[in-house]
Amino acid sequence: MNIMDFNVKKLAADAGTFLSRAVQFTEEKLGQAEKTELDAHLENLLSKAECTKIWTEKIMKQTEVLLQPNPNARIEEFVYEKLDRKAPSRINNPELLGQYMIDAGTEFGPGTAYGNALIKCGETQKRIGTADRELIQTSALNFLTPLRNFIEGDYKTIAKERKLLQNKRLDLDAAKTRLKKAKAAETRVSSEQELRITQSEFDRQAEITRLLLEGISSTHAHHLRCLNDFVEAQMTYYAQCYQYMLDLQKQLGSFPSIYHCNNNQTSVAPIPSASSNVIGSSALTSTSGLVITSPSNLTDLKECSGSRKARVLYDYDAANSTELSLLADEVITVFSVIGMDSDWLMGERGNQKGRVPITYLELLN
Repeated sequence: MNIMDFNVKKLAADAGTFLSRAVQFTEEKLGQAEKTELDAHLENLLSKAECTKIWTEKIMKQTEVLLQPNPNARIEEFVYEKLDRKAPSRINNPELLGQYMIDAGTEFGPGTAYGNALIKCGETQKRIGTADRELIQTSALNFLTPLRNFIEGDYKTIAKERKLLQNKRLDLDAAKTRLKKAKAAETRVSSEQELRITQSEFDRQAEITRLLLEGISSTHAHHLRCLNDFVEAQMTYYAQCYQYMLDLQKQLGSFPSIYHCNNNQTSVAPIPSASSNVIGSSALTSTSGLVITSPSNLTDLKECSGSRKARVLYDYDAANSTELSLLADEVITVFSVIGMDSDWLMGERGNQKGRVPITYLELLN
């Protein structure tokens, strides 16, 4: 019974306190009661904390969108995180694109220029996918997690103490109001004692809240270090991607590009990159032991009426009936025709004849 009586009295006291605070709050809103103002320093700290919370949430959410644009994937990761379970590994977009390219290149034939290029592009895309995965993991650990810890930890503590400070202020102002309304001497003594107690509790809570809020500066310093880590992770990621694409570009330099206006118009012979210019370089010995011709030899061939043998470097599909389709590594006969574009020769294979681009050929001695 004693415990029950104690609980009943406690509930009654809590209800009385809540009612007193509600009345005080309502009268303040109606302008019927005075309100104790916090000192300017404490108000500034409260404003700084609220501002930090708002912008931290915005930065955190947008960073999550940047790292994982798929909203369904973000929801799934959130659920697994709340369940304290590891989310299943999912192939990302660059990795998926890379796999499609590799599969397509394999089906078209690794020996063809297009198939080989697709495979090389696919491998590069998969490396970019791996770098993307590393960026997400590093950023989540070094940047997002500290921001989330502040929102879910430090700021919740600040908000709790701020709420408690608000309640203590309401208690203090309610005590001041009761003291003003007290008429009997006995009532005034009781009200003055209550005012001293509530003032002491309010001052104590204001100091606790102030100490917590002053930690916001340390939070900013910590978040600055985390921001530097995020920038470094991004820098590493973009540097990796740039290097991957640079390497890919060098590899693709050995695959000439073909441009066709349409099947009824003249094709423009491609110009290979400097690193892969076979015909345009000085006389060099190829891996097959054949000699690559120099520009002077090409000039001689264009000016003379004789024919030469040439090895085909890459597959080539004729754009129209005036051109000759080529297969890599086959040997054909080529010769110049008066009035023909300088980037083209006439090719002959058995009884088949047609124009061929010189950048696809290796003239043989």
